[in-house]
Amino acid sequence: MNIHYEKDVDLDVLKDKTVAVIGYGSQGMAQARNMHESGLNVVVGLRKGSSSEELAKSHGLEVLPVEEAAKKADVIHILIPDEIQAAVYENSIKDNLEEGNTLTFSHGYNIHYGYIKPPENVNVAMVAPKAPGATVRREYEEGFGVPGLVAVEQDFTGNAKEIVLAMAKGSGLTRAGVLETTFKEETETDLFGEQAVLCGGATELIKAGFETLVEAGYQPEIAYFETCHELKLIIDLIYQKGFAGMWDNVSNTAEFGGLTRRERVITEESRKSMKEILKEIQKGEFTKEWTLENQAGAPSLNRTREMESELQIEEVGTKLRKLCGLQK
Repeated sequence: MNIHYEKDVDLDVLKDKTVAVIGYGSQGMAQARNMHESGLNVVVGLRKGSSSEELAKSHGLEVLPVEEAAKKADVIHILIPDEIQAAVYENSIKDNLEEGNTLTFSHGYNIHYGYIKPPENVNVAMVAPKAPGATVRREYEEGFGVPGLVAVEQDFTGNAKEIVLAMAKGSGLTRAGVLETTFKEETETDLFGEQAVLCGGATELIKAGFETLVEAGYQPEIAYFETCHELKLIIDLIYQKGFAGMWDNVSNTAEFGGLTRRERVITEESRKSMKEILKEIQKGEFTKEWTLENQAGAPSLNRTREMESELQIEEVGTKLRKLCGLQK
């Protein structure tokens, strides 16, 4: 395991280079601003008429059409959604690459699955903060940073790793530590984590717990507090102190009940399903499904979003978050 910190990285690797950040969403905004304020020469590439143009300019950044940004830059950092990266690359970036350029990403999806196929005479690398963009920015402003990953898929110039490490330092990631990985490892573990645990697994567990209590006749508001609201408190403890530290900070009753009942919730069948999800990711079955979904206009995703918004837990949660001052 190779971890890099501030003292290990030379920011001057990018001293005379221009970094074009393509996209100005959550990650694009955070990384562009952090690198800019770290002294790097950053431009932002946006499609014509983008609603983010004025915002980027107000942050002191030069904004160019994607084609011009790619042509001007030595490093092209693609931070637009996975599902549109390949089209933007083909239409606006590919023909503007020059020998020795560096093409970078914060997620290995399109490179790993072959949707983007760069020429052999450029570097292909990744710098990936392990936090949402808002957190990347906030931690940087507070003088610290979030952990990150770096990976090199193609090293044409011989210093691709030094380049992405400098980008990581510019974004504040080396303040917390940057771990080396591969495009394959980052992509497959990231997708699995999102689907089975962080986004998919966690929300389904919360929903099932909420519905179990409500169906048994308990007040929806009490059910929400017990299965959703308090989850953040537990996750914060695990984040700060690990499992053992969390158990030390809850009651003995909670510890005994949790330890003796948890495997009745996450059963061998659940673990089997997790392994199946991982195989679908490894074989490329998920990415094919996601590609077809987008080609069709995302009907399944849109339908599921609508159904999710109509859940009772969403209605109750919105009301309680407003009462608690957590949501306007």
